[in-house]
Parts: sequence; C-alpha cells; structure tokens
Amino acid sequence: MSQKKDPFMPRLLGQDWQRPLGKIVCVGRNYAEHAAELNNPVPAQPLLFMKPATAAVQLSKTLQLPGDRGPVHYETELALLIGKPLSKATPDEVLPAIAGVGLALDLTLRELQSQLKQKGHPWELAKAWDGACPLTDFVPARQVENWQELELSLAINGEERQRGKASQMLTPIPELLSYISQHFTLLPGDLVITGTPSGVGELAAGDQLELQLTGLLTSKIRIAK
Repeated sequence: MSQKKDPFMPRLLGQDWQRPLGKIVCVGRNYAEHAAELNNPVPAQPLLFMKPATAAVQLSKTLQLPGDRGPVHYETELALLIGKPLSKATPDEVLPAIAGVGLALDLTLRELQSQLKQKGHPWELAKAWDGACPLTDFVPARQVENWQELELSLAINGEERQRGKASQMLTPIPELLSYISQHFTLLPGDLVITGTPSGVGELAAGDQLELQLTGLLTSKIRIAK
C-alpha cells in the first residue's frame, strides 16, 4: 500500500510561512568552471529543468541516499524562495518577489544522467527522485545586503569542496528570474535553485557535510550509513 506524503513546507526563519513548496526550477551550467569540469559546453541561454516538490527534503542531522541506483553526486546551490507572482517580469522587478534565500543540494545520479544525455533523453530520472533536493532553512530576503555578494560553500569531512559567489554566475539572479518568468509564471512557494560552482563529486556513507551561506546560515548533516 502506498504511503501518503505530506506537502513539503519551507521554513522561513522568523516568519510564519504557510505555503507548501511548489515547483523547483533548476538551472544547469550557470558557473563556467562547473561546466568545464564535466566537459559540458557553456549554454548561450540559461539551461532550465525542473524537480517536483516531492523531491524536497529538509536538511536535518542525517541524509539517506538511495543505495541501489549508482553513485550520488552533490551539487551545492543557492536557493531562492519565491514570495510573489512573477510573469514576464523585468530584471528590475524580480528582487522584491524573493521571500527568502537558502541552500539546496541538487543530488544527481551521475551515471544515469550520463546515459540519459547520451540518448538525448530528459534528465528527470537522474535528478527528480524523492529526496533529490535537500533544503536548508531560508533567511528572509530583507537580510541580504548585496545579492551579487552572496557566497556559498560546502565542506565534506572538514575539507572544502565547493565555494562560489553569485557574482560568478553566468546569468545573474535578476536576469535569471526575469528569463524564467518569460517562459512560465513563478508563484509564491516556488523555488529556483541557481546552479552549482565547480567541485562536485560523489557522496559516501558516513560523510559529514557543512553547508554555509556566508554570514547568513550554516547547516551540518551526516550521510547515513
């Protein structure tokens, strides 16, 4: 018998956020060095794909990975929680629509993704499975002083693996949200994860992870054995 899964509720610190998570819009290859490390061409326009809300899980003390689908790779990303509708918005209009900012792990079944790409198939089987988008809490957007200076990092077992700034994105946040809104409407509760810097790799049972959004939040988790 299938089990009912309750809607995922993002946690916006200091606020009574009552909207369940909507669609998760993901951006591929938004950092040039990450595209290079996977031998992928840099796209001329933002490369978009989606995860369903059922892919989201809260980043807590332990994270359970699927054990029967091949290597699981981490990709640490800046996550933007949408608070107001955006449709065909200009870059100047999008920042007030962001309710909060946090971090996401875009977990990827890399071998499966490579097989799908070789066949010209969509990536969802490798990117959109239940649990494929662990999320931290979200800091209210009003606490962000400079969007271009937002900096994320990931350390595994005490060793830094990833670090990136919003200023390194090929498509900056205002232009990125504007571009997305030209193609489909972003609604309150939707999430945009904005691409990963270089340094992606495979997770292993027992790994200790520390994710940081510099000056705003820190999240520590362990990969279950």
